[in-house]
Amino acid sequence: MARPGGCAVTAERIISVVEDDESLRVALVGLLRASGYAGRGFASSEDYLGVRDGTCECVVTDIHLPGASGIEMIGLLRALGDDTPVIVITARPEPALEREAIGRGALCILRKPVEAKILLDCVVRALGA
Repeated sequence: MARPGGCAVTAERIISVVEDDESLRVALVGLLRASGYAGRGFASSEDYLGVRDGTCECVVTDIHLPGASGIEMIGLLRALGDDTPVIVITARPEPALEREAIGRGALCILRKPVEAKILLDCVVRALGA
């Protein structure tokens, strides 16, 4: 497959977005896809964990989700031996939750509204590129 300008596309890197706000989830997946990643969206931690297949290279998750929170999801992933980098987003400044997310292994904590450049910079960092 080629992109405009003749640049060849290698296998797209999969980034999963776990966000219960459908409009934000769709926007974030769209941003990732427009930036050359294969974005996949999930409405809850359980939805993501239910289809986790080892192909996802980074997870972007809200802290506050129905069911298991984004922080709890990080703990579940680590308990499964899954060290996929996780970027956490939140609408509320809650220092205790942010410290807990970092303690569980979150790579970045971002505040809503999420700035595209900052999110993409975190994704690049997560992918080690």
